[in-house]
Parts: sequence; C-alpha cells; structure tokens
Amino acid sequence: MEKNVGGTDRIARLVIGPVLVLAGVASYAGLLVLAVGPFPQALTSVIVFLVGGILLVTGLVRKCPLNRALGLDTHRREEARE
Repeated sequence: MEKNVGGTDRIARLVIGPVLVLAGVASYAGLLVLAVGPFPQALTSVIVFLVGGILLVTGLVRKCPLNRALGLDTHRREEARE
C-alpha cells in the first residue's frame, strides 16, 4: 500500500493520537470520566484508546486504509514538489 497520509493530516494524527491514548488510559484508571450515555466507563475508555492508537500508527507509517477506501490522499509525491 502506498503512502497516503501527509502534511497537516499527518501532524493532526500525531498530535491527537497520543492525546486520545493518554485520555483512554487515564479514563480506564479512573482519573478521567469519559462515559457517554448508556456506554460504561471501561468501554468508552477502550474505544478512545483504540482510536488514538489507530491515529498514532497511521500518522507514523503514513498509510491509512480508510483514506484509501475513500480515495483520499494527502501525501505529496516527489514529482509534485518539482
């Protein structure tokens, strides 16, 4: 799979991802309340942690299957820079 994450998209993933991972861990430990509606605290914590982890990993490897499925590409090619 070709790289399809770059620029502002990558920076946002690398900033928001770790914040969500930390929020998920803090919530699971009981330091932060993230429970929404009928969802229990533990489930919400795990979901927030997983979303943050996915954003972090896709920002690091610069490849996102969802971007590919939607036809989005924010990665600049070397040819486009010249």
